[in-house]
Amino acid sequence: TQVTEKLEEAVMIWIKQIKQVLVESEQIRREADDIGPSAELEYWKSRMSSFNSLLDEIKSSRVKKVISILQAARSKTLKQWKELDGNITIAANEAKDNVRYLYTLDKYFGPLAQASPVTMMEQVPSLMNTVCMIYCTSPYYNTSECMTSLLLKITNQMINICKTYLCEG
Repeated sequence: TQVTEKLEEAVMIWIKQIKQVLVESEQIRREADDIGPSAELEYWKSRMSSFNSLLDEIKSSRVKKVISILQAARSKTLKQWKELDGNITIAANEAKDNVRYLYTLDKYFGPLAQASPVTMMEQVPSLMNTVCMIYCTSPYYNTSECMTSLLLKITNQMINICKTYLCEG
């Protein structure tokens, strides 16, 4: 019973830490007003890395042993643990999927950053078609929050191009 109690305490600490990671991941991002669209891809890559590391830790043999001992002891902490495990898996899948879709836009980000207002206009139709494809097919990225964030960053990049062009002229 003492071993079970110690393991439950450890799992409760893990649960608290995982909840903190999930809460932080859901907070509103603070970003500069002129940040470009490549920052969106970097954000999701970073998030994917964090959640994949957390998943690796959850699936480690050490954690699995603790969980199996608590299952044998019919611990009540496992209900919370399983819920959080599912939430981490969902968050990791979301980040992975969003990175995969945003990589389809990556080929536009470099040329867009180097464009002039004239060459930028040549890229906009295919860029917008790809954004539309992401909106229509992505199971996670097709929310108004995600699309607004992406389109805002694309618009910021376009504004920066025009500002640079005007200042050079």
